[in-house]
Amino acid sequence: MRTLLLGLFVMPTILSAQIYDTRAPLIPQLVISAQGEVRIAPDRATIHLAVQTRATTAAAAATENAQRQQRVIAAIRALGIAQDQISTVGYSVSPEHRYEPNREPRVVGYVVTNTVVVDVRRIEQVGPVIDASLGAGANQISGLRFYSSTAEEARREAMTRAITSARRDAEVMARAAGGAVGELLEASVGASRMPPPVPMMRAESLQAAAGDTPISPGEQTVTVMVQTRWRFEPAR
Repeated sequence: MRTLLLGLFVMPTILSAQIYDTRAPLIPQLVISAQGEVRIAPDRATIHLAVQTRATTAAAAATENAQRQQRVIAAIRALGIAQDQISTVGYSVSPEHRYEPNREPRVVGYVVTNTVVVDVRRIEQVGPVIDASLGAGANQISGLRFYSSTAEEARREAMTRAITSARRDAEVMARAAGGAVGELLEASVGASRMPPPVPMMRAESLQAAAGDTPISPGEQTVTVMVQTRWRFEPAR
């Protein structure tokens, strides 16, 4: 009977240790941030161009604007640009006021602006599209943006380079600490930095250029940041 009571007092102690002592040992880790870059040559572009007209009435300004914009689109289409590559992105009609001292502003005319964006899928057509547009009546070039049709592939390549760089840095750190790099425990990709749009151009500067408008897209850089955690294997 005495032995049985001793067993009853011992068993709760053992069970208590099994239930509450569940803390896992900490894993030595190497935390590395790295960046990968890939340079690409743009092969496409988008051009924002507009026709702006003025007249004493809104109807007259709109009529002239429509006629000129039709000529602009026809000139662009004549270069082989498909209709689905030309989209209207803005149309506005606004009064033009004259301000004089000690008098109420009065409407002296109306301004109509019709803006289209052209998606140019052959980089060598950018200059001709600009020249043809201006020659047909466009008087505003509000934006030119170069881009690459392979940008997504470049982003993945930059990601691969970033992970490779992180692994090499982890190996250097591990050797310096007297150990080796183990398995990859975690990896996350930060925001990718894609090439920014080219700054806006003024139509006046394009019209002043002699001959064909020169276009130089240059190269662009795609950048990807990664955060990684690697197991650290101490030397034994």
